[in-house]
Amino acid sequence: MNDSSSTISAALNALREHINGRLIGQSQVVDQVLIAMLAGGHVLIEGVPGLGKTLLVQTLAAGIGGKFKRIQFTPDLMPGDVTGHVMFDMSQSKFVLKQGPVFTNLLLADEINRAPAKTQAALLEVMQEYQVTLDGKSMPVSKPFMVLATQNPIEQEGTYALPEAELDRFIVKINIDYPQADDELLIATRYALESFGGDQGEIQQLLDVENAQQQCAAIEVDEKVAEYAVQLVRSTRGTTLLRHGAGPRASIALLRCARALALLNGVSFVTPDDVKSMVLPVLRHRVILAPEVEIDGLGVDEVLGNLLEKVDAPRS
Repeated sequence: MNDSSSTISAALNALREHINGRLIGQSQVVDQVLIAMLAGGHVLIEGVPGLGKTLLVQTLAAGIGGKFKRIQFTPDLMPGDVTGHVMFDMSQSKFVLKQGPVFTNLLLADEINRAPAKTQAALLEVMQEYQVTLDGKSMPVSKPFMVLATQNPIEQEGTYALPEAELDRFIVKINIDYPQADDELLIATRYALESFGGDQGEIQQLLDVENAQQQCAAIEVDEKVAEYAVQLVRSTRGTTLLRHGAGPRASIALLRCARALALLNGVSFVTPDDVKSMVLPVLRHRVILAPEVEIDGLGVDEVLGNLLEKVDAPRS
């Protein structure tokens, strides 16, 4: 790797260690969020409340020197509550623009599936276009910009299923689970006497995200490795185990995330193992199980794992 790559690799390791020092026992989750950020994508996180998702985003924002905002999605949340709106200012006797919480670097959309479709659609525009249209004017959001949305896998009452078009805009879906017993003991003893989030304001910036994303885009991908990634995605369309397979956007996402994983590991090229490692987080929310498979109790990850074993990886 060249000097620039080595510098970014060192900064990434420092950021990774810093986040893992606060979000204890979730190293895989941390890595996958960093991969999504390097790939310039958005993240859907599924897990029960209380596992540190807000702490993760706060710590990441501080580590990249960015702004952080949080929206609690509810059934009565309106699009203007997300993007902003035009209002009449009596003191100035004119209409003024009030920016919504999407004008930030990292946006935590908590329990996104509790908001109605029109509110989700407003967020979808920002995720796709990186801009907001208010009063007929297009306003770009800050860069870097990343949405980290959460949903509870247990509580489904009063929720709205995310449409496929919106799910496809998340580059990865991360499942966050309970920590191991030793990690939970450390969490309990460390944070028992202080607020769980702690003070994030004085943390020094550890990573220049835009430079890291440029370096990520320069990671080499061999043609055979690219063909392997595409074959993996296409295999989801030719099986009776899935009612709906992944589209071409999944192939793009898989290669982008494989590049990011290579950069995170300090390597200048993508290997088949990088592609394999990213199959589940990239594809699990882009496919739909066949009804008979759901009845049999098979999960999405298990089906994708079986498909992965049937596609031969390039040997050189």
